[in-house]
Amino acid sequence: MPKLVLRNVSKRFGGVLANDRITLHVDDGEVVGLIGPNGSGKTTLFGSIVGNHALDGGAIYYEERDITGLPVQSTARLGILRTFQQSRIYREMTVLDNVRISLPSHHLTLSRMLVPPPAAIDLRARQILDLVGLQASPDRIAGQLSFGQQRLLEIAMVLMNEPRLLLLDEPTAGVNPSAIDALIDCLRRVRDELGTTLVVIEHNMPVIMGLADRIYCLNRGQVLAEGEPAAIRKDQRVIDAYLGAH
Repeated sequence: MPKLVLRNVSKRFGGVLANDRITLHVDDGEVVGLIGPNGSGKTTLFGSIVGNHALDGGAIYYEERDITGLPVQSTARLGILRTFQQSRIYREMTVLDNVRISLPSHHLTLSRMLVPPPAAIDLRARQILDLVGLQASPDRIAGQLSFGQQRLLEIAMVLMNEPRLLLLDEPTAGVNPSAIDALIDCLRRVRDELGTTLVVIEHNMPVIMGLADRIYCLNRGQVLAEGEPAAIRKDQRVIDAYLGAH
């Protein structure tokens, strides 16, 4: 069953048509890649899916439910969450506290950080740190982590909210090549151990070609091509529009 379906999704900013009648689907348990030149509409599409942008046309379905127009809070409650290109950690807090505080406000708020956390929350946070490979660093100050470790921490913070569909915006951007393998392994564990469906925007072609089950290439706000990585790699349209520059 498709986890996510977009039908003719369009989004305009002033005179710019950022997404132009995009149709795609993501099956349950898949890792789907989104590639394409800068400005092709990939991040805008993420914003439309989670409810940051009101659509100018089309519809979005999640687990066969029409979620078109739902605000971010509502899509998050359904299990649709995202990460961002820019780091969004609490740099002065410990790694463990970053994960604990990332729960929705009705579970834990910043004002309650001065008291010991409920045992169940603390245990879950430590389990997630183990999943992403940060189990040895719970008491480190987050700002002291390497950039690759900060990316892992961001993923841990999102996982605390139990996403069923996780949208990752350039997770390897800025990460040292020596740390990329750990990040890829983390994403595979998220899919295989937690059953989370992933959609990944990525410019690192070896990463997305090795990670994704299927790939959509966007260009000028439209879907240029769709297929398995091997087919996308050989698609002349994709080579001309994007892969030729990589």
